[in-house]
Amino acid sequence: MNRMQIRRGYRSGRIGATAPVIAIGNFDGVHLGHQALVAAARRAAAPDQPIAVLTFEPHPREVFDPTGAPKRLMRVTDKAIALGRLGVDQLRILNFDAALCRMSPDQFAREVLADSLGAAHIVVGEGFRYGAKRAGDITTLRASGDLLGFEVTEVPAVALDGLRVSSTEVRAAVASGDLSAAEGLLGRPYSLAGRVGHGQQLGRELGFPTANLRMHPRAIAVNGIYAVQVLGLPNMPLRAPAVASLGTRPTVGGIEPLLEVHVFDFSGNLYGRRIEVEFIARLRDEERFDSLSALVAQMHADARRARQILAARAA
Repeated sequence: MNRMQIRRGYRSGRIGATAPVIAIGNFDGVHLGHQALVAAARRAAAPDQPIAVLTFEPHPREVFDPTGAPKRLMRVTDKAIALGRLGVDQLRILNFDAALCRMSPDQFAREVLADSLGAAHIVVGEGFRYGAKRAGDITTLRASGDLLGFEVTEVPAVALDGLRVSSTEVRAAVASGDLSAAEGLLGRPYSLAGRVGHGQQLGRELGFPTANLRMHPRAIAVNGIYAVQVLGLPNMPLRAPAVASLGTRPTVGGIEPLLEVHVFDFSGNLYGRRIEVEFIARLRDEERFDSLSALVAQMHADARRARQILAARAA
């Protein structure tokens, strides 16, 4: 398949006539561990057999602990982009609601995996749990597979420099500004994607026109000013150098989280265009300035530093 198919829920049945190999997980970040699941699914698949990813929305921890759940590394859009680049053929997003939470491991295996999705092979990570009260594990999943006709592969955890690769570790690296460590855990720069929307035009008035991407407060684990690279721009390098701010813009009384990207040496209309922003280096925290002139002076300093960092990376 040339283009990944995306479908929500499981009651609409399988995608296509061929039983898929399905990798199951939350895939927040699509880090090296998640990539190992997809790679294992591909090894298990016949040449023309589709590879599918089964994930959940919202994240289960947001259901069980709404106030204590961690910020996400990526939104569903970003997850789909990353999985599509890995060659995943199908993405199935299950609504993690009360009905799904009540399913026993046996019911989940039969009703979701076998009857609805028609799985030929299931791939899960080490320590995978599922079903009501997380009662299901690799042993119960293999027993269900023997009964229902699907195979099961358990993929060992991936370690990098002695550290287990996980969304928690990536999140910690991103939140602390250690984007080099995050890049190592992800196997690529940390990035966010979205469609450029209209802003207040304040950046243009200050001499720093920006492409604006709105962010859900729960969705993003990053905040601050960054040197970034932007993909998806017309008549520009594949990775165009830029400086970005992700936050609420306290100097101008902002409230909603916004990713504002100023692309160096670019002029043009980006409204409605989908772009991807790769975070390369954290420059500083977001802060409130006493005046717009002080803000503009700092923006110039941020831009100079971002240009230097990105030029050194490209050299």
